[in-house]
Amino acid sequence: MSAMESKRQRNPTTPLSLRSMRAVLQKCSEASVVVDGQVVSKIGRGMMVLVGICNTDTIDDATWLANSILKAKLFADADDESKYWKRNVVDIDGEVLLVSQFTLYGQLRKGAKPDFHLAMKAETSKQFYQDFVESVRTKYQSDRVKDGVFGAMMDVSLVNEGPVTLILDSKQKEPLV
Repeated sequence: MSAMESKRQRNPTTPLSLRSMRAVLQKCSEASVVVDGQVVSKIGRGMMVLVGICNTDTIDDATWLANSILKAKLFADADDESKYWKRNVVDIDGEVLLVSQFTLYGQLRKGAKPDFHLAMKAETSKQFYQDFVESVRTKYQSDRVKDGVFGAMMDVSLVNEGPVTLILDSKQKEPLV
């Protein structure tokens, strides 16, 4: 029995939909991350993405999510701004700000204190997240993809256009064309 199967058997009440890599995409005109009073990343028009890694995620989840982020059509047509949902961040030469967010796996099922047992442990997730960021950079333009500081207490700011906010979940894969 694999470690993944063992984890699922130990907690069979946790739905599979909660065991997946997650991303919260927010279309923005600007976004930034500040750590200890210093700006560590800043982008202009594009998307800010909160990324949550589950304890059962695989490279397939990360690959699907990276592709989905870059293919998501959140922007209007270049010739007619009234035609929404026509272009993705690559089409507009936009920027992407990725921010690790283990709290996407917080649950309040046992009371007022969040339980994060579904999040991948920090010692494993740091490399997984760094590989994910590098994957997005490789699939797009390295200088157009920024990120926060893994494990740091960050102040994240954005101006959400629309507002447009979508949630992607790697276990509920739908083909993006």
